[in-house]
Amino acid sequence: MLTQGLVLVGNHPKFNNALETARNVAVTKTPVLISGEAGSGKKALGSYIHNNSARKNARLEIVDCGEQVTMVEKIVLGYRDEDSGKFNRGVLELANGGTVIFANIDALDESFQKRLYTILQELPDYELDVRILATTSKNLSKLVGAGKFSRALYTYFNGASIDMISLRERGTDVELIARHFIEEYAQETQSEQIYLADEAARKLSDYNWNNNIAELKSFIRKTMTNMDGTTLDLQAIENGERKAEFTTGEIDEDGMKLMSLKDAERLLIKKALVFTSENRTQAAKILGVSIRTLRNKINEYRGEGTVYFVNLR
Repeated sequence: MLTQGLVLVGNHPKFNNALETARNVAVTKTPVLISGEAGSGKKALGSYIHNNSARKNARLEIVDCGEQVTMVEKIVLGYRDEDSGKFNRGVLELANGGTVIFANIDALDESFQKRLYTILQELPDYELDVRILATTSKNLSKLVGAGKFSRALYTYFNGASIDMISLRERGTDVELIARHFIEEYAQETQSEQIYLADEAARKLSDYNWNNNIAELKSFIRKTMTNMDGTTLDLQAIENGERKAEFTTGEIDEDGMKLMSLKDAERLLIKKALVFTSENRTQAAKILGVSIRTLRNKINEYRGEGTVYFVNLR
């Protein structure tokens, strides 16, 4: 099944169960927690819930809870511009009558978790009617037990939960999704129809997609960019695999890989984020740049389809 405008493709029973649950809860106002690995389609499922609800003609807003806490507060509650004095409304007000998705809610700063719960409880007092959805790649129950996530906020989402299956568990769904991305890319680039050879499809289905659908999409697009002809065959897939590996040049006398300045910058930023467990404020300090510069670089790499940054919370 392919939902209109969203990358929700497949026939696996667990995937179809998640989609059926999403359709059932779409007609309610119940808060929903969508769990699953990074890149498995959680935000797409949240958008699907919104688009299949009576709120579909109102706004859908997405908040990345992995952003710096002050930024998240501004996005949620609104803020006054220091230069112009203009007040910018927060997403809860902008999405009145619609839906807000709190993506990666497990990354929400602990200092803001309890406050957010209180705010969500008080929405009717401000005549705000907003459907709240959240996504997470972590086990929130364990985080609650460890004292790292607000029990009250976790309980807020107890009404409904949906688990997204990982791509490596979905078998032949990989081929269906790959064909969708091939067709999508061909339409975007106004290319001839591209065919996926059977042996290439089997190769894709056997691959361990650790970053799920986001990784598959990035791989397909990069492979098609560098291939010749109108058939994505086994050779094109193997060429794509080699390009996906981190082989960025010759080894110098110090045992270091030579690479372009841009590749070195990307690698250094990635290492800083991994070292700080993706804490952008700490990573920016280590790199000696502002949080704004780091955020702009992350968005740049996401736009280029770099898998780590596409899946960065």
